Amino acid sequence: MILTEKSIAEIKEKAVHYPVKKSAILPALTVAYRQVGHVDEVIYKEISKIIDVPTLEIAEAATFYTMFPKKPRGKYLLQVCNNISCALRGSDSMIAHLENKLDIKLGETTEDNMFTLIGVECLGSCSTAPMIQVNLDYHENLDKKKVDSLIDELKAKKD
Repeated sequence: MILTEKSIAEIKEKAVHYPVKKSAILPALTVAYRQVGHVDEVIYKEISKIIDVPTLEIAEAATFYTMFPKKPRGKYLLQVCNNISCALRGSDSMIAHLENKLDIKLGETTEDNMFTLIGVECLGSCSTAPMIQVNLDYHENLDKKKVDSLIDELKAKKD
């Protein structure tokens, strides 16, 4: 088992609030992602046993959403919205700046496993673009100076 007893208990507690079992898939995936940092076939099977939903349905939900990485990522998952609305507000130049600052390309992880940089289709924050979702937190209305400050702050964290 990869999931801890605490995560299993949390998934079970969340699942009882849903009259239809498969409605608990996203909350269960969220718990697993927060513990492990990604979700994969092993996690899908564990969740399937916990909430009694076919593994295929867990996998279908997980692969639909970009918020659930399918392989190990850096400590900080930097998600940059790169759809047309955000591109018009500067997300392309922010991606280029991050690639340069972190010495990686979109989809890659830094050598120290600290940062993974990905582009996503929509984070629902068009009016505050350009923005980055770092793990679960939004950082909005960014410019190069704010991005540099954010990266430096994350590098300095000891947790």
